[in-house]
Amino acid sequence: MEKKQFQAESKRLLDLMIHSIYTHKEIFLRELISNASDATDKLYYHAMQEGKTGILRDQLPITLTVDRDARTLTVSDHGCGMTAEEMESNLGTIAHSGSLQFKQENDKQEDIDIIGQFGVGFYAAFMVASKVEVVSRADGAETANRWISDGADGYTIEPCEKETVGTDITLTLMEDSENDQYSEFLDEYRLQGLVKKYSDYIRYPIQMEMTRSRQKEGCDPEKPEWEEYKELTTLNSMIPLWKKSKSELKDEDYNNFYKQKYFDFEDPLRHIHMSTEGAVTYNALLYIPSHAPMDYYTKNYEKGLALYSNGVMIMEKCADLLPDYFSFVRGLVDTADLSLNISRELLQHDRHLKLIASGLEKKIKNELANMMKNDREAYVKFFQAFGLQLKYGAYVDYGMHKELLEDLLLYHTSASEDMVSLAEYTERMPEGQKYIYYACGETKAKIELLPQMELLKEKGYEVLCLTDDIDEFCMKMMHAYKEKEFKSIADGDLDLESDEEKEEIKQLTEEYKTVLDGVKNALGDKVTGVQLTSRLKSHPCCLSAKGMVSLEMEKVLNQQPGQEKVHAERVLELNAEHPIFDKLKTADADKLAKYAQVLYAQAQLIEGLQIDDPVAYANTVCELML
Repeated sequence: MEKKQFQAESKRLLDLMIHSIYTHKEIFLRELISNASDATDKLYYHAMQEGKTGILRDQLPITLTVDRDARTLTVSDHGCGMTAEEMESNLGTIAHSGSLQFKQENDKQEDIDIIGQFGVGFYAAFMVASKVEVVSRADGAETANRWISDGADGYTIEPCEKETVGTDITLTLMEDSENDQYSEFLDEYRLQGLVKKYSDYIRYPIQMEMTRSRQKEGCDPEKPEWEEYKELTTLNSMIPLWKKSKSELKDEDYNNFYKQKYFDFEDPLRHIHMSTEGAVTYNALLYIPSHAPMDYYTKNYEKGLALYSNGVMIMEKCADLLPDYFSFVRGLVDTADLSLNISRELLQHDRHLKLIASGLEKKIKNELANMMKNDREAYVKFFQAFGLQLKYGAYVDYGMHKELLEDLLLYHTSASEDMVSLAEYTERMPEGQKYIYYACGETKAKIELLPQMELLKEKGYEVLCLTDDIDEFCMKMMHAYKEKEFKSIADGDLDLESDEEKEEIKQLTEEYKTVLDGVKNALGDKVTGVQLTSRLKSHPCCLSAKGMVSLEMEKVLNQQPGQEKVHAERVLELNAEHPIFDKLKTADADKLAKYAQVLYAQAQLIEGLQIDDPVAYANTVCELML
């Protein structure tokens, strides 16, 4: 029998395809099952055209058969089969696809899903097999043919006998090596797992004889004996949940699917079931979890949605379908419109993928906004788990996504026990309030004790309480909400004084210039300036900052490993109405310097900053007490 050579490609190309295109050897089973599904679809379609209505899909199984002794795995189907000429064309020419040709010829038919397009999936078998044998009998043919190849050296085709129409592909697996254990593909449960992972929603039953155990008949019940037996088992569920009508499904169905697929013990907060037609057609089933995974805020977390093509999983986590700020969403997308590369494992990032991602982004945003409006308790639970990610999303890329995300943000405030949105804050701003005021601190309780809060409370202004490290960076990047600028209460100028108060402070500053200069000289370059303020009521002093870097930003940035130390331009503000200032006015130069050091250290402590020299501070306090 003459051995023929592959017509289109060389041994080098086949070698490259087998060892480079597919990154996971287990993919071979997905490819062979998909090819079997395509062949069965063709038979079913032709039968419908010819009026053969007695053929049912559940009577056209795809069967896996394992022979551990011979080290063979066989994938059998009852599809359209191949003639010798079709074997020559489809198997003898790498990258020739009968499925693609069939799809092009019958492009207008809706009830036919052809998965294979590029004709190379079959050759993935050579990643695990030293020899591949294909026995096929075409629909309507009296005889069958056998195609055999052991790789790039070529193949043979000869007539043979086969009782039924369809194709049997038998792989003789390679011997195990130190790096590769090919015997795993002879294990029933490993094969079952691969079918569930990649081919669970193939529309035809995928069957295999599974080993079960049962108690022997007639044995002593007190000393039971067990025996193994084989049972033909359907491995796949066949009907994707996301392709069912919403009217068929209950919340329980969605929740059970989520918990089984993602191994979660809690129901999700929301599910989103989409079926979209138009420029791109796809089905999607998305979930918003009720809690963050343990690794969510670590570099080990991998975002992405499962991507299916006609029920066959082609990527377990497609990161391009979700923006980082919605990376908490779990779920899947099923479409036949994506352009796939020849491995079906990597995506050609074309306009279809971008259109799907854009559609998902809008749907997720709308679902979150709806939850905030109509189920506030659930949204607060969501925000406590994933709000930090939304804040990062509003900050990164120079605030490019702030308009999309700003209405989803929640904050604690000085005037409410409940978290409020920016829209709710601005709606209840009193007339005349120019800015959206915020303050940073470790907790809301500590923020409310800040000296600067007294004046805001006196004027009836609500203050956003920011407790996350990212918060102030986010505020700086967003700059404003609905034309209302954000302003930190630690800023040097809050623009809250009347003209009379400003004039009074100006006069007092001129009158006590010697005192202020003395405090500044005592503190040196620790502060940029020392000034009187009218913002303080019961407190003697506070720290404010000039420039782009605030005191809170200084703290956060200096906590980063390897970060060069940054310093905010600090200003020590003194309350001219406080009894302590009377002490400063009458103190000699030595005592004034000690007062200055103590006041500055106290202002640092109030802001949550570290004291430069705690020992010197303690000694100075003791000296002043003597």
